[in-house]
Amino acid sequence: MVHGSCSGFKAHVAQRTVKTLLPDFTHKRVLDLGCGYGWHCKYASASGASYVLGTDISHKMLERAEKINAGSGIEYRCIAMEDLRFPDETFDVVLSSLAFHYVRDFVPLVHNISRWIKHGGEFVFSVEHPVFTSYGTQDWYYDEDGEILHFPVDHYYDEGKREAVFLGETVVKYHRTLTTYLNTVLQNEFEIRHIVEPQPPDSMLGLPGMQDEMRRPMMLLVSAIKSITP
Repeated sequence: MVHGSCSGFKAHVAQRTVKTLLPDFTHKRVLDLGCGYGWHCKYASASGASYVLGTDISHKMLERAEKINAGSGIEYRCIAMEDLRFPDETFDVVLSSLAFHYVRDFVPLVHNISRWIKHGGEFVFSVEHPVFTSYGTQDWYYDEDGEILHFPVDHYYDEGKREAVFLGETVVKYHRTLTTYLNTVLQNEFEIRHIVEPQPPDSMLGLPGMQDEMRRPMMLLVSAIKSITP
């Protein structure tokens, strides 16, 4: 499966590439949606954030986060991001790393995020790239000898539910086009600052399977700022 060959690349993007897009956290109130083990929560806190809330639907991940990424001003909450409710302009920064493709209704979520962020605040997120999610299986096509032929891209404009197998379990994700991701951000008072389609750095190209990661994008990173004035 593609997941096994590129786990190092995913970790590189999650822990290093995303950080190049993150804002100054000094004295900021931060929301991390789908925080997992809390790495970005701890990073924001260590970088001067005054308060960090990490949310996730996995009790096990949050239990681990509270052990390995606890810190002053960090709170973890087990709840689906679609169920969150906050007063307008509660946060200075909203983050999400590789979580939005598990959300069925992206448009209302971004509408909520826009309300929660203060004017001039920042929104940074990463998702699996629409090229990567379009077909659903997220695996290569192989020849009879098991050699990679190509990566399937099909039903690109047919947004909605996809199923992939990861570690023997069926995982449900939601495909949407690049247009939907970017226009949804733009239509909710945000100005896009950066769009990144990460590729493996030269230092990783010698690792098994990494040359194949140059054949199609796997992730999309977006950073945006909410308009300064209402």
